[in-house]
Amino acid sequence: MSEIIRQRRAELGLTQADLAALAGVDTRQIRRYEAGEGQPTLPIAKAIAKALRVSLDELAGEPTQRVDVSGDWWACWQTWNNGREILNPHRARIRQVGDNLDVVAVTRGTQAYEDGGYLWRGEMRIWDNEILMGWYVADEGAVRSKGTLYFVLHQHGTHMTGRWVGLSHDGPVITGWGAMARTEDEAVALVHQLKEQEA
Repeated sequence: MSEIIRQRRAELGLTQADLAALAGVDTRQIRRYEAGEGQPTLPIAKAIAKALRVSLDELAGEPTQRVDVSGDWWACWQTWNNGREILNPHRARIRQVGDNLDVVAVTRGTQAYEDGGYLWRGEMRIWDNEILMGWYVADEGAVRSKGTLYFVLHQHGTHMTGRWVGLSHDGPVITGWGAMARTEDEAVALVHQLKEQEA
């Protein structure tokens, strides 16, 4: 348990004092737990698990079957600009903590800013190692785009496909296909497959 507490705290960027405040305990207790000098009582273990966004089983060292999708990805979105369809592939980075994903676009993609390309960020949560649900928002002040994401994760975690719905240049409720994969070609091909299935 000591190693799990230390590792999860580091993944979340928390100090021992931060974790102690979130769990409602003294910082000295967190130091003792991480040094292996004691084990928390059940109520304290529950508070620590909640603060670290893990289950009690995970905190106790039970192995998990959680798929890990952290790292660099290619995203491709079916979007529109003044009624003209655009497929916009670009790089994105995912940081996974438990079932929660922080997603950040690191490039605008094939579109220039003036043509609708923009940096964005979002969060998703994995449900049952299969479904990802979350939100996205433009990360550039002048762009108002924001909305929701619903994706299905491939069983081996190699790619994800789904839809976005949100505020776009072309209206307040617009939707399109989206895909994320480890290569640009695969992300674009997945969006083309989704479009063909719809036709």
